[in-house]
Amino acid sequence: MTLHTVNKSPFEANSLETCLRLARSGHNVLLFEDGVYGASKGTRFEALITEAMQKQNCKIHVLLPDFEARGMSTDNIISGIETVDYAGFVDLVTKNERVQSWL
Repeated sequence: MTLHTVNKSPFEANSLETCLRLARSGHNVLLFEDGVYGASKGTRFEALITEAMQKQNCKIHVLLPDFEARGMSTDNIISGIETVDYAGFVDLVTKNERVQSWL
């Protein structure tokens, strides 16, 4: 399995869109640093995230400390996205065979 990591804001780079287009069934996607903006409800990325979870069977994760550090509430996270802490980030890295960073 592959862990895809996205740390750039989807409003400034196309990393998230490219990642979701190329991710396959069973892959994990972790949004951290400014990538967490992609996990917010009500943006144009909500449909892409939801489709990746439902049709592509990808698991989407967001690093909660980074999300909260940007002043956002967990109530604003797209339904189905799993929150992880730093230990959860490490677990995702160790449980996946490969890590693909989207810069």
